[in-house]
Amino acid sequence: MTTGRDSLPMKTAQQMAMEGDEPPSKYNINNYTTYTKFGSLETSPPFAPVPIIDIGCLLSSAKQDDQQTELAKLRSALTTWGCFQAVNHGLQVSYLDNVRQVIKQFFELPLEEKRKYFRETGSVEGYGNDMIYSENQVQDWCDRLFLRILPENQRKMRFWPEIPSNLRETIDEFTKKMKSLSVVIFEAMAKSLELEENCFSKQFTEERDVLQGRFILYPPCATPDQVFGLKAHSDRSGITLLLQDPGVEGLQVLNDGKWYMVPVIHDAIFVNLGDQMQIMSNGIFKSPVHRVVTNREKARISVAMFTEPEADKEIGPVDGLVDEKRPRVYKAVKDYAAFNHECFQKGVVALDAVKL
Repeated sequence: MTTGRDSLPMKTAQQMAMEGDEPPSKYNINNYTTYTKFGSLETSPPFAPVPIIDIGCLLSSAKQDDQQTELAKLRSALTTWGCFQAVNHGLQVSYLDNVRQVIKQFFELPLEEKRKYFRETGSVEGYGNDMIYSENQVQDWCDRLFLRILPENQRKMRFWPEIPSNLRETIDEFTKKMKSLSVVIFEAMAKSLELEENCFSKQFTEERDVLQGRFILYPPCATPDQVFGLKAHSDRSGITLLLQDPGVEGLQVLNDGKWYMVPVIHDAIFVNLGDQMQIMSNGIFKSPVHRVVTNREKARISVAMFTEPEADKEIGPVDGLVDEKRPRVYKAVKDYAAFNHECFQKGVVALDAVKL
């Protein structure tokens, strides 16, 4: 392999962890002041009192009083934290554990097998680490398998591992379940703001589904006080659905200037709003800044699904949320996902760049 801008690493983070290497300087956040602007790296902050939302109570079949109570909780969660723990979503713990196990099995494969799926220069898709945009870019201490899953006709199957033998089937089935859950959440968000039920869902799921999967291994790190598993950022998506590792915490969210650790609930799907929902809600809902810290002794696996609009679809504040009391906060934008990704790597806050 070569070295230099946007080249694949000589060693993956997993390799370095297995061989006892200390992270090279390009991983050390203290060398790059841009990435410390959100505050110091705290590996053990207080746990976040992130709201727990009962998805069953958001369904049309739920009792009216239960639905209204849960919608009020949802609106409160998304205007204060921008995230919540989804429970009673219809997925058994044994099923979620199987998804986790299949992804774990992929990362346990020999490097020579995983090397078949290394991402290509200039592309985010495939197995590997960050694209390199700048010499001043600090890298994340993680290895990722990034796949474009929907639309199906845009899947690049050369990046879809053939081992474990059930990985492709598992991802496909999990995608369908996450798509169904996202529709419920989009419709509930609209109801909580007294908008038409399909106000948000039609932008993300009704015409042409765009869904991407990021399967991440955060290896143990010898210097967890100096290295991020994932730098502080807000997501580019409409919503992100995250299956956390029940064995170790690591996800932190920023709220009111303070960092909090997100608790791991074994049977919950962690739901995180992305920038495009903050834009569409005209700033009423929040897209929280979050990051992942490393652990000195334990590896961590996460499964994240990102629901986005098509790149050529223009996204802007919904008309029903713009009035004299609350003027338009954001410009209408296209291909926000690509714009956000570049901003993230450069340490720029993408939402600030699209404010009016």
